[in-house]
Amino acid sequence: MGYIVDSHFLPVRDLILTARASTIRPAMKTSLWFCCLVLVAGPAVAAELHDLEFAHVAGESLRLDAWLPEGAGPHAAAILVHGGGWTGGDKSGGPRKALIAPMQDPLQQAGVAWFSINYRLAPKHPYPACLDDVLAAIRWVKAHAGEYRLDPDRLALVGESAGGHLVSLAAIKASAAERVAAVVPFYGPSDLTLGLKPDEPLRKNFVALFGRPTYDEPTQALLRAASPLSYVRAGLPPFLLVHGTADVTVPYEQSTLLQAKLRAVGVPCDFISIEGGGHGMGPWIKLVPDYQQQVAGWIVRTLHVLPPAARP
Repeated sequence: MGYIVDSHFLPVRDLILTARASTIRPAMKTSLWFCCLVLVAGPAVAAELHDLEFAHVAGESLRLDAWLPEGAGPHAAAILVHGGGWTGGDKSGGPRKALIAPMQDPLQQAGVAWFSINYRLAPKHPYPACLDDVLAAIRWVKAHAGEYRLDPDRLALVGESAGGHLVSLAAIKASAAERVAAVVPFYGPSDLTLGLKPDEPLRKNFVALFGRPTYDEPTQALLRAASPLSYVRAGLPPFLLVHGTADVTVPYEQSTLLQAKLRAVGVPCDFISIEGGGHGMGPWIKLVPDYQQQVAGWIVRTLHVLPPAARP
């Protein structure tokens, strides 16, 4: 089934009338009312939005949260993709504001808009549903850049763990209409076959994602086809890799391999290494207190974000 993208962005008068129409889905009404609030408030007002529907596929509403800077823009933006082993997680980061949520405040302080998305999860939705949803989010943000005062050519993808895998793969496989300007995978798998042995049972999340119980030849082909490392080529956008050296869930080698292959074909690729850091960025602040600012600073430089005093 194809995507139904929310395109009901109208002048304020028509927007209010449309939002009141009984024929609009409840999720669409929520999206319309939030868009109405942004437009009524005016272009200079910062706004935080919740549960906007960016696509509807296979009977499932795909939602995002967003933060928009003050000022007329057009602003640089980042799409945030949570982790959770492709089987769990949420755009909000949960009560502890974990997963990708620790990057929200640093981006806000840097004046970068963000859109934190949910995507379909395995095993209900096997691969490539999750990848398709990330690409759908890119298209939605670009299509509505004008309404949200964004520059569609200054868009970054930022993801952690499974979300790191998805942002790498989405950036590498993107069409011209889905191209982004920067990619930041936190401890994302780049080679899904790394460390696997013939005929051994697969991890539970791999079984859920791919529907294959053991690592045989067909499974190897499937995992390679879902690995960012398989598609690296010249002309990709700049990457920033962020990984803890003590990560036992996604080995540090996953990022060093990706950096080496990207640089070998001339793609700019920087690396922030968190010495002693495990899987998950939450505890990293005790090891590298400014790691969030380092990441936000790289995004600011790469997307050419102006300092506050110079913004229109």
